[in-house]
Amino acid sequence: MIRSMTGYGKKDGTSQQTGVTVEIRSVNHRFLEVAVRVPRSLTQLEDQIRKAVQQRCLRGRVDVSVSVQAAGGSLKTVQIDQALAKQYHTALKKLQKTLGLRGAVDMSVLTGFRDIISITDEPLDADHAGKTVLRVLGGALTDLEKMRKREGDALAKDLAAHLEAIRSAKSVVAKKAPELAKISFDRMKARIEALLQGELPDPARLQQELAVYADRSDISEELVRLESHMVQFDHTLQSQESVGKTLEFLLQEMGREVNTIGSKANDAEIAALVVRMKAELEKLREQVQNVE
Repeated sequence: MIRSMTGYGKKDGTSQQTGVTVEIRSVNHRFLEVAVRVPRSLTQLEDQIRKAVQQRCLRGRVDVSVSVQAAGGSLKTVQIDQALAKQYHTALKKLQKTLGLRGAVDMSVLTGFRDIISITDEPLDADHAGKTVLRVLGGALTDLEKMRKREGDALAKDLAAHLEAIRSAKSVVAKKAPELAKISFDRMKARIEALLQGELPDPARLQQELAVYADRSDISEELVRLESHMVQFDHTLQSQESVGKTLEFLLQEMGREVNTIGSKANDAEIAALVVRMKAELEKLREQVQNVE
């Protein structure tokens, strides 16, 4: 069955003291576009992540977000510049003596200088963390695929319903189609006779011209092609491949045939049915935009 381009997947995993979370979001897009966000220490994984996504997704805008944290807390360490702290302490004692101030230089004063205490990221074991990221990524992609398939099943049912509505209207048009040529012939003949007041200069030639005119309202070929496109649309919905672009092409061809039927068949009832088919085609186009 078809797959939607909309989906979400998330997985968590651990390796030694490192925890990894991978989130994947996908939305519709004309082609496949993959955006990857990883911690700076794991930027070397971007290409591998992108290739892994490309093997599982064929169309859509896919955003992958990777976060890494310590399994038991934060991957950050506190650094104290003791030498600088001693210099500050010496300078403050000197200032105190110069100004004749009493008291002692306590810890709260020293910790107020931000350059004495700094917080840095703890170095990652890139190899172990990278393997964990790729393993967790596989699970997140599996969750993404499951959701895209569920969405695809719902899309397929909705598309089939709209297609059936078009087929129903088309069957009514097909029943009325054989009468169109005769109706068009009789209508034009009556107009000409009324215009010439019954005096036909060349009845044989007139009959020939009227037959050619009436043949222009024949929509049998358009109905056959429309049915063929709908059958292909049905078959394509059962495909396991990426079929979004194929469905878009078939809808374009179906629209062309419906427009031709509307322009050739000079009939009010058929015109109303054509409007109905166009409305269903527009609904199909909106839904197909999200098919992979």
